[in-house]
Amino acid sequence: MSAKLIDKKKIPPGKALNLIEGLTSYLHFLSDMGCTGFNCSKESLKIVESLSTNNETLDGIESEIKNCTLCGLSLKRTNIIFGTGNHKARLIFIGGAPDENDDKNGTPFTGAPGDLLTNIIKSIKLTRADLYLCTLVKCFPHGGKKPTPKEIKTCLPFLKRQIKAVKPEFICTLGETAAQTLLNTGEPLSMLRGRFHDYNGIKLIPTYHPSHLLKNPVDKRPVWEDMKKLIKEYNMDQY
Repeated sequence: MSAKLIDKKKIPPGKALNLIEGLTSYLHFLSDMGCTGFNCSKESLKIVESLSTNNETLDGIESEIKNCTLCGLSLKRTNIIFGTGNHKARLIFIGGAPDENDDKNGTPFTGAPGDLLTNIIKSIKLTRADLYLCTLVKCFPHGGKKPTPKEIKTCLPFLKRQIKAVKPEFICTLGETAAQTLLNTGEPLSMLRGRFHDYNGIKLIPTYHPSHLLKNPVDKRPVWEDMKKLIKEYNMDQY
């Protein structure tokens, strides 16, 4: 399949964008599944991705994936957990995957971990309404297991599109899975946290997930240190 077959000039911009992004996600999925029936090389995928613009909305992306069945997590989910908050936030908090409460409620960061995250956000003089909150994987992995590499690869294009739609200045990843995925590294979270990293021109700071803190209260102090660094940069960048 050649990207030359897609002529955006003959398709309305909105429909062209949905077509291209949908095709991109599907090609990644087929490539991960080992499909060799047509050319889905990395080079071809990059060509298709380069055709996309940054004008799509979160509502449009959410509408596209509301009935997603691209991986096995869709078989047992109650809700797709897309995201919530300010669609033009300067700061996005990104976790690894929804938990059981999120799956039931249809929104990320609920229950005790969500309450703790709300308090963390309040501690830096912000509210949930100021931010955008989402997860890397959009469906709850039953049993509380860590998302598989295949599940992560399936959802990652959607997360990248969310980030492009919001256009944040800062990202705070919560937990190791989100940090390692966005930074494309195998380094443990303990080595990644405590400093800013660059993610496509966005300042990204990793820290521990609220669920981890509920089991390991001793790590609340490192999170507070991370939040102090984050809010200092956040406030400085306003001037």
